[in-house]
Amino acid sequence: MLKPRECIRSLGAYHAPTAGRCGLNLDLNENTGGCSPRVLARLKKMTGSDIAHYAEREGGERLVAEFLGVAPNQVLLTNGVDEGLHLLADSYLAQGDEAILIAPTFTMYPIYIQGAGARIVEVPCEEELAYPTERVLAAINGQTRLIAIANPNNPTGTTVARGDLVQIVRAAPNAAVIVDEAYFEFFGETLLDQLANFENLFITRTFSKAYGLAGLRVGAIVGASGQVDVIRRFVSPFNVNGVALACLGDALADQEFMRSYVAQVREGRARLQELCKEIGLRYWPSQANFVLVRVGPRSREFCAALERRGILVRDRSSEPGCAGCVRITVGLREHTDQLLPALRAALAEIGITNKVSA
Repeated sequence: MLKPRECIRSLGAYHAPTAGRCGLNLDLNENTGGCSPRVLARLKKMTGSDIAHYAEREGGERLVAEFLGVAPNQVLLTNGVDEGLHLLADSYLAQGDEAILIAPTFTMYPIYIQGAGARIVEVPCEEELAYPTERVLAAINGQTRLIAIANPNNPTGTTVARGDLVQIVRAAPNAAVIVDEAYFEFFGETLLDQLANFENLFITRTFSKAYGLAGLRVGAIVGASGQVDVIRRFVSPFNVNGVALACLGDALADQEFMRSYVAQVREGRARLQELCKEIGLRYWPSQANFVLVRVGPRSREFCAALERRGILVRDRSSEPGCAGCVRITVGLREHTDQLLPALRAALAEIGITNKVSA
């Protein structure tokens, strides 16, 4: 009988992440307002020939390199940032290697690491879900071949100090250190300027969040040219679809659209956090496009009550340090206007009336 590797079998059953969803999607950290009108205009101009032919990824890589201020050979476009993370795990990990992750963090990291056959060294967050820099440094050893750091972190929205990131990269010269900047636009700080100093540093970016291209699936790995060249040999030459590549330039060109959306997210993030403070709900100050909120042991009921009001949020109670927590995406101003009264009503419905003001 044909059997996959045990590390793959141990991952459990697959569950479609978007099956049966209906309502305002505040559960997957997507752009709630959609993409730029310039992207829609580009889509309308596409022809049958554009769809029928394989697309050239390199043109998109030149665009992204110019936008980020790096050389084209330092950029590899991927099918969403997820493929980029998968490629990095497969490129630098083997059986017997170790990869360091904090807990909680992005759920796809351990899946790709286990798929590569490596062992996960899980380091719990500090109090208040702060990044455990000293514990991570202490966990680095001769078997460490990958360290993945989401900055801002998902699902907490918390960040890692720049000096701590540099210290970790420097302490692990034989490991690929991934700084996942998927939520960079909402935070504003990057480690791109350190690429010239460390060949083991990789930055990943996505165009799914601030740019609203989640349905087109386009992300990027940025790193030292020699390292990116090795990964490039390992990836399919047509991994990014032609529609995504055709629209990427228009998305990048419309910085006014992106900045307007980011401003609304930051405003909504502050409003949501202020409401949580007012009604006595624990939350973690976020630098991403979501806020992690502790509702308590009735978090599932809370999510269901919000869904009955047409709003989807994500229960993260099963993750380390997140008991009773839900993650709520923040988007357009009008969607925050819809969310806040619904949140009050959902809490009242499940009986958490002592925390809800009139």
